[in-house]
Amino acid sequence: MEDIVVGLKGTAEMIVERQDLASFSGNLGAEVLSTPRIIQLMEHAAWKALEGRLPGDRITVGTRIEMKHFAATPLGMRVRADATLREVDGRKLVFDVSASDEVEKISEGLNDRFIVSINRFLDKVREKTAAFL
Repeated sequence: MEDIVVGLKGTAEMIVERQDLASFSGNLGAEVLSTPRIIQLMEHAAWKALEGRLPGDRITVGTRIEMKHFAATPLGMRVRADATLREVDGRKLVFDVSASDEVEKISEGLNDRFIVSINRFLDKVREKTAAFL
């Protein structure tokens, strides 16, 4: 994983559709891009920065997101999220993330991700599922 270094960049884009709106998730009347959907797009940009750089038995999982959402984006507008790897601390990766629509920057923040073994991760999920059932 020597090629996971500070400065890696990733991007993700979307066009705002009805299911992406705040009104779709219950905030009636708010016909604008929802904050949770922006978070998802920014996390995807961070994932894209790492695409092809992890061994096949490793994934990253998001463990923290801090973000400010300061401008509304209407239905039909294109949004782009950018992520830049700011810090590598063992398995912990910290990304600067931001999102902009076709007019202005709409959000910025941080996304922490951890590199984990997919097998160990899924074993824990299976254990939890078995304990629940």
